[in-house]
Amino acid sequence: MISDERYMRRALELAEFGRGKVSPNPMVGCVIVLEDKVIGEGYHQEYGNAHAEVNAINSVKNPDLLTDSTVYVTLEPCAHYGKTPPCAKLLVEKKVKKVIIAAFDTNPLVGGKGIQILKDAGIEVETGVLEKEARIQNKRFFTQIEKKRPYVILKWAQTQDGFVAREDYSSKWITNASSRRLVHKWRAEEDAIMVGKNTAKYDDPALNVRDWVGKNPLRLVIDSRLELPNTLKLFDEAVPTLCYNTQKSEVIGTLEFVKLNPEFRVNEILEDLYKRNIQSVIIEGGSYLLNKFLESELWDEARVFTSSNKFGSGIAAPIPPAPVSETIEILEDTLRIYHHV
Repeated sequence: MISDERYMRRALELAEFGRGKVSPNPMVGCVIVLEDKVIGEGYHQEYGNAHAEVNAINSVKNPDLLTDSTVYVTLEPCAHYGKTPPCAKLLVEKKVKKVIIAAFDTNPLVGGKGIQILKDAGIEVETGVLEKEARIQNKRFFTQIEKKRPYVILKWAQTQDGFVAREDYSSKWITNASSRRLVHKWRAEEDAIMVGKNTAKYDDPALNVRDWVGKNPLRLVIDSRLELPNTLKLFDEAVPTLCYNTQKSEVIGTLEFVKLNPEFRVNEILEDLYKRNIQSVIIEGGSYLLNKFLESELWDEARVFTSSNKFGSGIAAPIPPAPVSETIEILEDTLRIYHHV
């Protein structure tokens, strides 16, 4: 059991290399072991390309060794034809001896079918090794499948005395450069990023990845009555952008206007994002929008930076209705992470 966990931890480490590159697929890692020695490794590197099991099998120098090998994989092997052939059938074809799986795939297209294919072929199957860790790693994937909405991350920066902006909505910069660089790393790891009208108007954010290497997330802005000027960076068509409003539906280049019902409800936006196969979204403000998600209880995680700065007065920061899960010091800033249970 100890060695099983050791090899599965290595598979989880490998899976991490796919973060920000494989959505809406899950991150998956795979390790192939023969006589307590690793003979192959692989992970899902990019959406649409080979899965972890394929890459791990291809890395084995002598394919004849596979028939006596144990395969460790962080998620149940797929059983359907999608962008690639089913991995469960590949493992059967290679006649591996045993497959150890961390987490059951709750996607209805798989949902135990991969395990059944393996068992029907006489392959020994074991499940649940580091299952909790595997589900946490793929919490975005499981949230999308099981809750039928994206994984929602709330993010804001506040002063030591609890304000996200001054009374005139100015706020640059509350946090230090290291904290801002971390935020850009987060952006590269998620599918989409959202702001409300006031944040778009007063901060004029680009919502892209400038201080990190990675893909730009889909940009989302809420402008119910279409009052924002088209000179804002959000409307520069440099990055695909959705503008949620109550006036019209229209597509202009990479900018899409999405008409909503007159009464603003965050769940309607999440339903639209789910239909678009968006697996995760960061809500970066402002305070009104963040509170809407908190009040609706449609959030999974909150990441709150508190700086040493003080405003004295201004726009009050939201209050997360959950205990702190983790505290990280970033120079003079403090990052607190909350999870919605």
